[in-house]
Amino acid sequence: MRTEDVLAAIATGLWRWDNASGTVTLDGEAARLLGLPAEPVVLPEVAVRSRFHPVDWNEINGIVNLAVAEGTLAEARLRIMDVDGRVLRTVRSRSKPVENRAPDGSTDYELIGTIQEIAEPQPGTTAAHTPITGDWRRSREAFLLDAGRALAEARSTAEVLRVAASLSMPGFSPDGLAVFGVAGDRLSIIGHHGHDPGDEGPFSDMPLETNYPAAEVVRTGRAIYLPTPEDYKRRFPAAWPLARRFDRVSWAFLPLIVAGRTMGAWMAAFKHPASFSPDERSVLTTVARMLAQALQRAVVAESERELTTGLQRSMMPQLGPEIPGMRIAARYVPTGGGLQVGGDWYDMIPLPSGRFALVIGDVQGHDVRAAGLMGQLRIAVRAYASEGHRPDAVLSRASRFLAGLCSSPESDPYADDGGGQGSDADSYFLSPRFATCLYVECDPRTGMLEVARAGHPDPAIRMADGTVLMRPTAGGLPLGIDPESDYPTTRFTLEPGETMMLCTDGLIETGGHDLDTGWARLRAVLESDAHENAHESAYDAQVPGAGAEAVGQFAPPHLERLADLLVQAVHGPSSHHTTGPLADRREDDIAVVLLCRESAERPPGAAPAHPARPMRRTVLTVAQVEPERIAGVRQQIRELLHDWADPDQVDSAVLMVSEMVTNVLTHTDGDALLVAEAIGELGARRLRVEVADGSDELPHKRQPGEMSSSGRGVLLMEMLADAWGVDPRGEGKSIWFELHEQSKTDADPVF
Repeated sequence: MRTEDVLAAIATGLWRWDNASGTVTLDGEAARLLGLPAEPVVLPEVAVRSRFHPVDWNEINGIVNLAVAEGTLAEARLRIMDVDGRVLRTVRSRSKPVENRAPDGSTDYELIGTIQEIAEPQPGTTAAHTPITGDWRRSREAFLLDAGRALAEARSTAEVLRVAASLSMPGFSPDGLAVFGVAGDRLSIIGHHGHDPGDEGPFSDMPLETNYPAAEVVRTGRAIYLPTPEDYKRRFPAAWPLARRFDRVSWAFLPLIVAGRTMGAWMAAFKHPASFSPDERSVLTTVARMLAQALQRAVVAESERELTTGLQRSMMPQLGPEIPGMRIAARYVPTGGGLQVGGDWYDMIPLPSGRFALVIGDVQGHDVRAAGLMGQLRIAVRAYASEGHRPDAVLSRASRFLAGLCSSPESDPYADDGGGQGSDADSYFLSPRFATCLYVECDPRTGMLEVARAGHPDPAIRMADGTVLMRPTAGGLPLGIDPESDYPTTRFTLEPGETMMLCTDGLIETGGHDLDTGWARLRAVLESDAHENAHESAYDAQVPGAGAEAVGQFAPPHLERLADLLVQAVHGPSSHHTTGPLADRREDDIAVVLLCRESAERPPGAAPAHPARPMRRTVLTVAQVEPERIAGVRQQIRELLHDWADPDQVDSAVLMVSEMVTNVLTHTDGDALLVAEAIGELGARRLRVEVADGSDELPHKRQPGEMSSSGRGVLLMEMLADAWGVDPRGEGKSIWFELHEQSKTDADPVF
């Protein structure tokens, strides 16, 4: 008789699990035991794994890892499931991990072994439920390692209860679990598994004096084991009618003890008889200790989260009321470590003039003190703005306020009370802190923006056609460094259809990026049209974005979607709710605010016009005291013409603009005002650039010598521009040039 026939006669199959290739080879009997046709087959491991009960798979995974480490056999019991999730049978697996070394030097293993069908004891029999493996010690250690890791990773009470419900005890898996908690002199159920909804009713609020096993466990701090229904009926006759209806035959009640205090009780109930041997009691006791510690950690973590979330929510404003012609969306994501509080904030402030102000800022650090200073600074900025001060005055006052706040011991409740012996805590709470801030005053009727900046990243503008420009603005030192610092303002207009983005540096530099690479990452999101496909059904009213605090009661779907995509570009979708490679990237707080000026609406009943490409327009001022901003002007022109057909024309435009602005700063006493516009369809656009100044002296052509350092501006305009001219104004003049887009011509042939 062949070996295969002998094994099949005793319901034993052979399998070979190759971890490197991800395939499993089964003989006919092994395939039958797994609920497949009884013939040899090679399957992908995912197809075989789907046949195992998920809880049992977690158990065998730990047992195999332990066997690999010890060089011994891996033994476990597995429940086989059909496609509908029903248990077909139970098999015992016994296999040997064999190590294989790949040509590249990497090491993997394959499992070679048997699976054998085993008979479960039937209800009503007296047979004790034997251990599931031939090696109780190793399966117990593997189970406890997996249980300890899973409970240690649980972050909330609900997660702890889910882990407890999924635990498969080696040799005697309970099918009913319940966790009881203590509040005063009452016992209640925190969670349960294996029962129908509503079954917990009689146990949800029970006096500790009740003659019930869990109540006695809490009173005495000692475990109670009830191997048979007779034991339960004899010891707790009053509670037996409540337990009888669940058709269980064995029960274990164990105390949940943390730091010598009994915080509750844990019940494990079995449909099959359990003898509760010393080894089984040892496993149950160890699990109860780990469960108690996990619940205690979860309670503390939930209290901290509730405190910090409430603190942060109380400091984060709600954007509103609705502003005609404007739409706003915002996101706030706290840092991933510690208490998840930080110093980033944003605000929207209605002003006495009928305008409104947008503020975004970042107090140094992301700890409790940063959050406290942020709250005080936000209130101060709101107060100064509500008094009607201009943007520069608001930031100047806020800087003096923060400098005084960080240097005044009287302002801090933790300061030394006069003993003269300062502590580390005092030094921490009195150490200087600074804050960056961007303050934007907006006229919703005209779209005029006045910006004052204190060491904060510049705003970005997404034009109506999707082009994104970084908007250079004048700025001063961060708040709190120099109380006498000035904050010049920059004016520009947000055109219809354009969107302005304000953000803190956490959105830019998270993930190892610097300012340049971080902006490149965000520019790709801003310029994409993925957010234009959002629908009202998914983004009506207030929508949480990637786990962040989402505020945008009056924002259209595409603006909410854009805010979500910006956060996801840094973190990945919902990564800070789960463990994974993206979770550690939350190294800084993030605040982002989007302001969109709506396009002009089509009159009711009017036929839709053929869509024309929106005009690109940028306006910049270069002051006499800021000649270094000429480099920013050149970069602005390149960004405006990022998709221009002929790169040589872009170089020509940059050269002419640089010459025009430099001439204003060199030959006049005033500032240079630059207006650049790109109009038309792609491939046939017209660029018009104007540079205005306050001087009445008109440019004239000169013949500069070979070594002359000036006098070539007009010659450049004549050579490079398709058209140019000078327009006198009431005070001063405007010099302009035009370029007409054309495809780059082929190089002259070489003969």
